[in-house]
Amino acid sequence: MAKIISSFFISLDGVVESPDKWHFPYWSDEMGAVIMEGMGSAAGFLMGRTLYDEWSSYWPTAEADPEAGRSLNESRKWVVSNSLEKADWNNTTIISGDVAAKIRDLKEQTEGDIQMSGSATTVRWLLAQGLLDQLNLLVHPIVVGHGRRLFEDTPTHPLKLTNSVTFDSGVLNLSYVPAPS
Repeated sequence: MAKIISSFFISLDGVVESPDKWHFPYWSDEMGAVIMEGMGSAAGFLMGRTLYDEWSSYWPTAEADPEAGRSLNESRKWVVSNSLEKADWNNTTIISGDVAAKIRDLKEQTEGDIQMSGSATTVRWLLAQGLLDQLNLLVHPIVVGHGRRLFEDTPTHPLKLTNSVTFDSGVLNLSYVPAPS
């Protein structure tokens, strides 16, 4: 049975929007190794519609990071959307309708991890539905001050810290699972 694992670049004040504007000064080989490890364990990638639109227009022709591009382009991908009618990106399946039931089925039928990067709205929904198995946060030592935060208008969800590592850059690599109720 698959686990859904979500990972985010996040600022100290909880901002996840536009990490391309604040995250790169903290990039390191340590961070790259963590990201590649997650990609390597992935049976596929789950995303919301906005991230799908961004990635499907970038990764098929991206030359900046050929290893990540090749991995994403060849991997299975699932996009949660009730408005997307056709997914042209290689190996992409649209999940619509009774999304919770379909994701439960997907988890049952898939071996390995289903990775997510971004898609804050989808992650909040998965957490509320009891479908998110792990939340990985790369907490950057910066206050961005504006932008969408990971948890906006979210009910309380107790989490349990399962791992923490401090990178030389000051970035915290934190892993959480939903706490038993």
